[in-house]
Amino acid sequence: MNRFGGTATLSSQQVSPASKTSLEDGLTAARDALLSLQKQDGHWCFPLEADCTIPAEYVLMMHFMDDVDVDLEVRLARFIREKQDLDHGGWPLYYGGHFDLSCTIKAYYALKIVGDSPDAPHMTRARAAILKHGGAARANVFTRILLAMYGQLPWRGVPFVPVEIILLPRWFPFHLSKIAYWSRTVTIPLSILCSLKARAANPRKIHVRELFTVPPEEERDYFPVRTRLNRLFLIIERTASLFEPFIPQALRRIAIRRAEQWIVERLNGECGLGGIFPAIVNAGEALALLGYAYDHPYRDQCRQALRGLLVEEGQRAWCQPCTSPVWDTVLTCLAMQESADVDQKPVREALDWLIPNQILDAPADWQEDHPNLPGGGWAFQYANPHYPDLDDTAAVAWALYQADPLAYQGSIVRAADWLAGMQSRDGGFAAFDADNTYYYLNEIPFADHGALLDPPTSDVTARCTGFLSLYGEPRHKPVVERGLAYLFREQEPCGAWFGRWGSNYIYGTWSVMEAFRLARVDTDHLAIRRAVQWLKSVQRDDGGWGESNDTYFEPQHAGQFERSTSFQTAWALLALMAAGDGHSQEVRRGIEYLLREQGTDGLWNDPWFTAPGFPRVFYLRYYGYTKYFPLWALARFHTLTRKTST
Repeated sequence: MNRFGGTATLSSQQVSPASKTSLEDGLTAARDALLSLQKQDGHWCFPLEADCTIPAEYVLMMHFMDDVDVDLEVRLARFIREKQDLDHGGWPLYYGGHFDLSCTIKAYYALKIVGDSPDAPHMTRARAAILKHGGAARANVFTRILLAMYGQLPWRGVPFVPVEIILLPRWFPFHLSKIAYWSRTVTIPLSILCSLKARAANPRKIHVRELFTVPPEEERDYFPVRTRLNRLFLIIERTASLFEPFIPQALRRIAIRRAEQWIVERLNGECGLGGIFPAIVNAGEALALLGYAYDHPYRDQCRQALRGLLVEEGQRAWCQPCTSPVWDTVLTCLAMQESADVDQKPVREALDWLIPNQILDAPADWQEDHPNLPGGGWAFQYANPHYPDLDDTAAVAWALYQADPLAYQGSIVRAADWLAGMQSRDGGFAAFDADNTYYYLNEIPFADHGALLDPPTSDVTARCTGFLSLYGEPRHKPVVERGLAYLFREQEPCGAWFGRWGSNYIYGTWSVMEAFRLARVDTDHLAIRRAVQWLKSVQRDDGGWGESNDTYFEPQHAGQFERSTSFQTAWALLALMAAGDGHSQEVRRGIEYLLREQGTDGLWNDPWFTAPGFPRVFYLRYYGYTKYFPLWALARFHTLTRKTST
């Protein structure tokens, strides 16, 4: 099975002939396999899996709209059943994870609405687990809102989300510009659904009252208090909700019209509102509630966007939370660029595909705070012009610069200037906005997920600072200096960096080490030596590295897991090589691990989820991470060892 690994080992000073052949064979096989997956127009796009909340919500959405594709719901249900955890009886947020109440409730409801008997063994186990954990009244806000729309609990059991929030002035403590892009795109259509007290069609009249420990109409504890500030906001919110019947109807009509216009402006064609599943679902349901006909182009766009997220696997199907073509394409390019002596034509084809996707002058939410800043970013999805992100933009500009800074000069300049203009006041960079740090908003009742904001993070800051350092434009020097200062401040006591968009401290540490390499920070710098020491200390006995998503709950277990993974091993190796430790015993053992684990198809395959969408709340499995990151590490090691031997 692992034909490229063999038993060759690397000597302490150089690569032996046998192991060099093994390395080159493995590298060639991985590159060829990855090239075979390149799309005809030059880009790459791999599946992006989340937990079973997404396919379950797809099923429930069809029944909400009374637009049921029976064949599809059967295949979605098969996928959901297969993901049930036999140990705890419910559904986790990531492969091998702990029981999650809200995900399990939605999975149970979806299966029941498809036709699974509540007396079936898998349903009995799930129901017992739900009741053991407090029942449906303890579910998160989004789950309770869905249950309210299905008539399963009273509207007093959900937060007050009036559509009039779209009319609030910027100086008000809550304003759309003060929350993250994903929160905006989900909340505005949801506010229409909540204000109009939307009711699911539910054509089969399926209920889930059996999931409550107390009859839902008698439940009095839908809002457990999280903190003192949360208690204050809860009092304010509950009091405000009492005045909803007194909102002038004229004002409500104005607010609904404004929200409708906001949604329509951002519908985003066949990629959908915000390019993300929850926002697209809410938009489609809101438009239906507002009276748009089934065949209206706006509703058709929503349907097409949702269908575009489906992954068909014969007898089963599942739904992605979004697509990742720009991210997959640029990371594959960066991996391929590590081997400068091999044909770069496929990389140039991919970069040429990226160029027209740069968002230059389109209307966008970030312009509200930066009206005089020219655009220059890339989005994560095929199209999402209102929401380019800094991480993708920095990575694309990095790859363009490495490929040909003159040929791509126009795109690089626009990207660099846009990134520099989006730096936050503390020197860091966030994913979509600058200075989105209104942390008190995470305490409002609606934000029980704690992911309402988009503050600066080490990994995105590293990518932006690293590219701007590499680009070397003198006018960006203060931006780079502030970015580096931010990164030095953010180092954890153990020597690692937190990984906001990848799991977890290994990802964060790789991101920062790569930035330090591009910025030419002295590899003897204390911060780098501490990071190297930490990475070496968490290497596993098999030579690889692994880290659980549990570390978002238990940071004391940073860099630890029950087994090694290919993608985290690659991150650790890339970090060590960036830090100047490419010839260390730890790196050689890590390379040997990757070669042993390489599959007969030339690639790697791990079932583990690779990144959080939102730490502690929502996680993702990027299928591409087990393909291009190991290749990247092998290619860099091959280049280093070749330099040593010449």
